[in-house]
Amino acid sequence: MSRYLEVLTPQNCQLIFIDQQPQMAFGVQSIDRQTLKNNVVGLAKAAKVFNIPTTITTVETDGFSGNTYPELLAVFPEHKILERTSMNSWDDQNVRDALAANGRKKVIVSGLWTEVCNTTFALSAALEGGYEIYMVADASGGTSADAHKYAMDRMVQAGIVPMTWQQVLLEWQRDWARKETYDAVIHLVQEHSGAYGMGVDYAYTMVHKAPERVKHGQRIGPNPAK
Repeated sequence: MSRYLEVLTPQNCQLIFIDQQPQMAFGVQSIDRQTLKNNVVGLAKAAKVFNIPTTITTVETDGFSGNTYPELLAVFPEHKILERTSMNSWDDQNVRDALAANGRKKVIVSGLWTEVCNTTFALSAALEGGYEIYMVADASGGTSADAHKYAMDRMVQAGIVPMTWQQVLLEWQRDWARKETYDAVIHLVQEHSGAYGMGVDYAYTMVHKAPERVKHGQRIGPNPAK
């Protein structure tokens, strides 16, 4: 049976963020960059909810790429940041050691750029390390729509599994009867899942008559002008 037929669970996978840094994001043209950051941070918060072992690695922070998004670092304030010179994270021994220490062969990847750092890491880690790679397409970005697409195509041909961040989140949750993570997942959806989150807010307040999530000033009116 193919190992890729197994669904992701909080117990069978780990996550790596590769070069989620501003100079790398400046070059992204395959996805709106604010949407990209939203998806990256949403994925990070999901990993926090489900206690997923998470690695953060960066390239040339001081010399070129700048500091990792503060919104991402705020999710993991205690994490070490593995600095590299190599475009391929697999070429850095600290990264290899971190992945091995987590002891899980399924590796979820979110990184920049899709066609360089993501692809070379995915192919190398799969070939040389025996890892099963799950590439989060909408929490990654390339320098053009074509660059992202053909990099994803190349990886899929090599056996890498394409996913989206929300797919990862809901695969981890799997069953809404799992109440220990239910509230945190719903809050995450409301904050980061766009129209889906808006729909949850609407259903909670208008259908189920739950209180609004935030307190606000008094609603006044209507008072039609004469």
